[in-house]
Amino acid sequence: MIDAKGMELLFHRNRQWAEDMVARDPAFFSRLLHQQSPRWLWIGCSDSRVPANQIVGLDPGEVFVHRNVGNLVHPGDLNCMSVLQYAVEVLQVEHVIVCGHYGCGGVKAAMEDSAHGLIDYWIWSIREIRDRHQTDLDHVPQERRVDALCEMNVIEQVERLSETKILKEAWSRRQDLQVHGIIYSLADGLIRDLEVSAGARGDAAPAMRLAREATLARHAGQ
Repeated sequence: MIDAKGMELLFHRNRQWAEDMVARDPAFFSRLLHQQSPRWLWIGCSDSRVPANQIVGLDPGEVFVHRNVGNLVHPGDLNCMSVLQYAVEVLQVEHVIVCGHYGCGGVKAAMEDSAHGLIDYWIWSIREIRDRHQTDLDHVPQERRVDALCEMNVIEQVERLSETKILKEAWSRRQDLQVHGIIYSLADGLIRDLEVSAGARGDAAPAMRLAREATLARHAGQ
């Protein structure tokens, strides 16, 4: 049976939102119709509790968004790479942000060795991160390991971004472009800078190393 009431709720909320936007800014939709000029590309998780625009207080049109389970950057993912290329080369964004979040279900699944179905093919790279740093993660209390891996996953994705042909070419032509890694806490609604930014070729590796060391030390209580 079709849930008409469920859909009607969305239409009602949409009308209310549109009315509120016009009340606040009468020219909002006409301006949005003719221009898309975001400064930020946001690569985040599909988790419904982590909406890009809302948590940083920005309106539609200000952030270009790509989301997937685990906020991953797979060079073979044509969707992600197409979004990245369009954002960098056409929209000329100034910042590419990878935003993870604590308690990520994709990261939790990657921490386990049990099968989860199709998602296992997607999160294999998170398991690789876990395996590479298993000795260090063993020094982190059990209850904090998922959050530690959530941070390390963000750091890894920033490194992957910095190695893409798209970003290397942008930096070669001296385009003003930076990559950042941040993480969001569902507990208090705040984002944390993982201090893993890069603004040119060669910047990434030292920042990644220091960020990983800081993450492991913090969660191990050192």
